[in-house]
Amino acid sequence: MKELNSTSDPIGQNLIKLISNVCFSVFVFSVLIFTVIAITYQPPDPWESSRALTRVFTDVENATFQTDTSVLKTGEDIAVSPAALPFAITEVTIEKSEENITNLPLKSGCEDMFAVNCTDPRVLITIEKFNLKLFKSIVFLEYQTPVNGSKPNECDVAWRFRNKKEKSWRKYRDFRRFRIGFGENCTYKVVNARGWHSGINARRPRSRVNATRSGWNGKIAPFRDDEINDTIPVLGSDTAFRKGRYLYYSRGGDYCKGMNHYLWSFLCALGEAQYLNRTFVMDLSICLSATYTQSNKDEEGKDFRYYFDFEHLKEVASIVEEAEFHRDWKKWDKTHKKKIPVRKVASHKVTPLQLKKDKSTIIWRQFDAPEPENYWYRVCEGQAAKYIQRPWHALWKSKRLMNIVSEISGSMDWDFDAVHVVRGEKAQNKELWPNLDSDTSPDALAAKLPGMIQPWRNLTCGEIQVSGTTRQGF
Repeated sequence: MKELNSTSDPIGQNLIKLISNVCFSVFVFSVLIFTVIAITYQPPDPWESSRALTRVFTDVENATFQTDTSVLKTGEDIAVSPAALPFAITEVTIEKSEENITNLPLKSGCEDMFAVNCTDPRVLITIEKFNLKLFKSIVFLEYQTPVNGSKPNECDVAWRFRNKKEKSWRKYRDFRRFRIGFGENCTYKVVNARGWHSGINARRPRSRVNATRSGWNGKIAPFRDDEINDTIPVLGSDTAFRKGRYLYYSRGGDYCKGMNHYLWSFLCALGEAQYLNRTFVMDLSICLSATYTQSNKDEEGKDFRYYFDFEHLKEVASIVEEAEFHRDWKKWDKTHKKKIPVRKVASHKVTPLQLKKDKSTIIWRQFDAPEPENYWYRVCEGQAAKYIQRPWHALWKSKRLMNIVSEISGSMDWDFDAVHVVRGEKAQNKELWPNLDSDTSPDALAAKLPGMIQPWRNLTCGEIQVSGTTRQGF
């Protein structure tokens, strides 16, 4: 028995060793494969495919009636919307306000049915209830105390709000005129409410601005908006300028291209600046492509701040305006013998990784090659795509532009249907689409819409794009 045990023990030990060696080899091989995949794997980017680039940069939606997907998207469109607004005015907050004023007597009483005390808290609560019932798509944030309107039974009220469908935290302002009456037990009720910005007595006084270095490319904005701070940041002293590190992009082939092309390139440049930990030198003058203009020609000299939120961009990214940057650069060269160190980069093939350790004060990317080699977004292609992250969160639509949207929507009480007819490439192929002109004429569209739009709905109609020309719809 002892001899049998002595011979079987080595076999068992050898078998265990063999199994452990095989398992260890499999583990090492798995780790090696996982490491290789982690290093080389790059998530697919739909923008990098030639089909997506062609469709986004050059193509036009080739349909007549469909959901409009050509609307420009920016950072607030892809951000996560806040789940709740703790400071929003709701039915619960109104009920709490009512409990606090239950013991207050009606100052005006029912003695004069034609006069209303607008400062009475019950008037504001009545208007708050009315607005919550009428406007379902906006969130009310705060109200001001009502003031007298043009008649004894009218009150003007101003409030701040945000659109439920907009994912940014930006606030907008409206002021309206309400005709107040009396109900049972001398309670207030809203008899009539006028339209958008009708309560002019509750409007904040406007003040004109003078021409300054922070103006709109030498032009004066018509009125100052205290809620918008889109002035140009100033570098300050010579020392502050010299201590800075800057990334400067010369104007390339992206100029006068479509907005999607412009954003894709601009965010590439801003992403490289953040990767290199540098301040991005920004040209606020942009060119509006002919596809967006009534003249059907490219229009230069448009201000970036009209289309995008420059105030938000300044808060989340390190930027300096190009003219301000040139002014300080020239001032330094005139007053100092030692020039500013500049690294000129002539090709987009010089990757951001190669510039990471560069100590020059200014890295100057120049885009002098013919198209498409002179597109800014070429810098972020290939290997650079692993390191450069486009900061979509930094770019929002401008509040000035969204104020226009709010005014149009508010004039229709935030409840309307929109129609936009885009004929696209169909208009260029008369043989394939011989009836397109008649089918998309204003009379034909007016006849078709009643079957698509419910009766008594507010309807807003865009322009009809016809082979490079634009005509009003209806």
